[in-house]
Amino acid sequence: MFKKILIANRGEIALRVIRTCKEMGIKTVAVYSTADADSLHVRFADEAVCIGPPASKDSYLKIPQIISAAEITNADAIHPGYGFLAENAEFSKVCEEYGIKFIGASADMINSMGDKATAKATMQAAGVPTIPGSDGLLESVEQGMKIAKEAGYPIMLKATAGGGGKGMRLVNDESGFKKAWDDARQESAASFGNDGLYLEKFVEEPRHIEIQVVGDSRGRACHLSERDCSIQRRHQKLVEETPSPIVSQELREKMGQAAIKGAEAINYEGAGTVEFLVDKHGDFFFMEMNTRIQVEHPITEEVTDFDLIKEQIKVAAGVEVSGRNYYPQLHSIECRINAEDPANGFRPSPGKITNLHFPGGHGVRVDSHVYAGYVIPPFYDSMIAKLIVSGQSREEAIVRMKRALQEMVIEGIKTTIPFHIKLMDDPTFKSGQFTTKFLDTFDFSDL
Repeated sequence: MFKKILIANRGEIALRVIRTCKEMGIKTVAVYSTADADSLHVRFADEAVCIGPPASKDSYLKIPQIISAAEITNADAIHPGYGFLAENAEFSKVCEEYGIKFIGASADMINSMGDKATAKATMQAAGVPTIPGSDGLLESVEQGMKIAKEAGYPIMLKATAGGGGKGMRLVNDESGFKKAWDDARQESAASFGNDGLYLEKFVEEPRHIEIQVVGDSRGRACHLSERDCSIQRRHQKLVEETPSPIVSQELREKMGQAAIKGAEAINYEGAGTVEFLVDKHGDFFFMEMNTRIQVEHPITEEVTDFDLIKEQIKVAAGVEVSGRNYYPQLHSIECRINAEDPANGFRPSPGKITNLHFPGGHGVRVDSHVYAGYVIPPFYDSMIAKLIVSGQSREEAIVRMKRALQEMVIEGIKTTIPFHIKLMDDPTFKSGQFTTKFLDTFDFSDL
């Protein structure tokens, strides 16, 4: 087992990793930018090293600084958390070259899943259902139009290096294809330095369902069932839950086995997520694989009583996965509490938290790095807390979430709490019959 782990991240995920390391008897090293000098992950780690100024590109994304911090503190492993360098193949490879264990996927695994066109081809070869569309990247607008006609409109143009909804365009008919092609390529080139596009048939009334997997160094994987991530705005998740209200045990088994096939096809090591779209007919299609821990991992932990961070560390140290799959014993919901103003287009709201109270009680968990007096810097993601509740049923979890949200006090800044409270009362949300487009028609005006 590792003696000392450096956490190459910040905020709540860094604190989350530190907590599990302490329980495992492993020493921890925090890295931080000058903007995060007063963050709790710095305070609670055994050691802390400043790696640069506030901007991510000069601190949390600087591989030489992070490797230097690991070397001067004699850390024998690095946990990347999520975001930043968590899915950076170069970082994984550099860690290996310096004899530091990267607690995550290898460079080859990251590359095979990081490029969406390559990932789709890999999953097709493994027998995982994929969305009809192009085999690999499109070479020309003419080729794209030909394949779109064969697949049948509507179709989606997608950037192969994309993420967060960038480089994506919905095309309803042939007349709109050329403009969508030009716009998607331009945006993709500007955002990722890569204008490669592929196309897929547009999935009707989609649900975003992901399967949590864990694989070991021997090429064996298991799954921990699904999470429903359909409540999202502009492709950014806001609420997640497990089990999904639309997934039957039969569908759960099929998707779980498909996810295992995909993970074992690339000999996946570590915790990862195989993401699917489920259409109105109950058919599911591979979307992408995230080769890291997810923001929403706590809801899986709550319904399976399974520490995913601990499993990540054990697998990285060479321990085999159990070989069994895990199924929800409770219902759990997570609300992302962001420093944003939902009544004004979710405008970021950095600043000082003047007063804070987190909810408690049975079935309530809060993962956060903030406190009263903490100043939220404007340089990073706006998520400041994750509120997780669990109940014996979905109905009980919704009632508990509303109560916990009403008990949560964060003053001095705007947050997404009012939106979440309203959502818990929404008839469509409560029915469980919503799609990824649900929030497109949600009324944010009275928040």
